[in-house]
Amino acid sequence: MAESMIQIVERPGSDLFRRLQAAMRGGDLRTFKVEKRGRKVLHSASPGWMNWTHAEGVIHGVILSPQRKGMEWKLLSAFVGRLADRYATDILYMTIHFPTLAGPGTAKPAGKTRK
Repeated sequence: MAESMIQIVERPGSDLFRRLQAAMRGGDLRTFKVEKRGRKVLHSASPGWMNWTHAEGVIHGVILSPQRKGMEWKLLSAFVGRLADRYATDILYMTIHFPTLAGPGTAKPAGKTRK
């Protein structure tokens, strides 16, 4: 299954992961909600979910959409957009890993063109 991954490095002392969980539970982020003891994130208008963990200031999320394959970008887009809008000052940087289906591609050498 193809899946996108996101890593978010928090600014020291921001406690971003706990604040995001609290905002989703409390209704401040109305379109997002958390389930499974805060380990699963869902979006009201996007298919799929994100399983996320937190360790030593790094949030790691895996975005899955098994019923609608290839639609992971919708949840990813909504999540990154919300982070940029409300929590940009709490983030040092984000890294997004896109799925590769067959590994790194090799380009075919360009052939001679006929005149």
